[in-house]
Amino acid sequence: MNTKSLIDYTLHLADNALILGHRNSEWCGHGPVLEQDIAISNIALDLIGQARNFYQYAAQLTGNDATEDSLAYLRDEREFKNCLLVELPNGDWGQTILRQFFFSTYQYFLYRQLQKCGDEQLSAITEKALKEVSYHVRWSSEWVIRLGDGTEESKQRMLHAVDELWSYTGEMFVAVGYELSAFSHGFGIDLSVVKNDWDEKIRSVFEEATLSIPVNAWMHTGGKEGKHTEHVGFVLAEMQFLQRAYPNSEW
Repeated sequence: MNTKSLIDYTLHLADNALILGHRNSEWCGHGPVLEQDIAISNIALDLIGQARNFYQYAAQLTGNDATEDSLAYLRDEREFKNCLLVELPNGDWGQTILRQFFFSTYQYFLYRQLQKCGDEQLSAITEKALKEVSYHVRWSSEWVIRLGDGTEESKQRMLHAVDELWSYTGEMFVAVGYELSAFSHGFGIDLSVVKNDWDEKIRSVFEEATLSIPVNAWMHTGGKEGKHTEHVGFVLAEMQFLQRAYPNSEW
C-alpha cells in the first residue's frame, strides 16, 4: 500500500467536507425560513462530522503527533486538497442549494463506491456517512426543483447559479496523482463510474426543474492539488484564527 497516497486521498475527502461544512455554517441565523435555516445548519454539522472521521484516520496514518485539529487548523492554503466548488462564496439561497446538490450527488455516488474499496477504515467511514448524504441529495434536489420550476424570479436565480457553478463541477471527476494511485492500490475508485451516475441524476433533476445543462463548458481545475481560488484564503483565515492566535487552547 502507498501510505502517502492514502493520506493525501483521505485528506482530500476530509478537506471537501470541512470547507463545504464551514460554508454552510455561514447560513446559520440567515436562512430564508427557520426550518431551512436549521436544515442547512444540520447539513453543515453532518459534513464537519464526516471531516472529523477522515482527519482522525489521516492523523493516525501520518503519525508524528498529528491530530484532527492540527490537520484542519494548522495546514496552509496550498496544503488543502478540496475541490474548488466547495470553497466558492455562498451567493444567494439558490446558489447555495445548487452547489449542495452538485456536491452531495457526487459524494453520494463516490461514497457508495468507496464502501467497496480495499481500505476497511475508508469503507466504514463512507458507509456511515452515506445515510447523511442520501438526505442531503434529497433535500437539495427538492429545492432545485422548487426554485427552478417556481416563480420567474426563482427561475432566473437558478439560471444564474448554473452559470456561476457549472464550470467548477468537472474537477470532481478529473483524477489527480493521489487519486490515480489510490485506485491502482485498491483503496480508491474509478471516477468515470461516479461521473456517469452523477450525470444521470443531474439530468433527471434538471429536467424536472425545467433547467438546461450547459454544453461544452470549460472547467476550472487545480483545487485538488492545492491551487485554489482567492476565496479559500478567507475561509481559512476565519476558520483557523483562534487556533493560530492561541495555540493549543482548550475549553
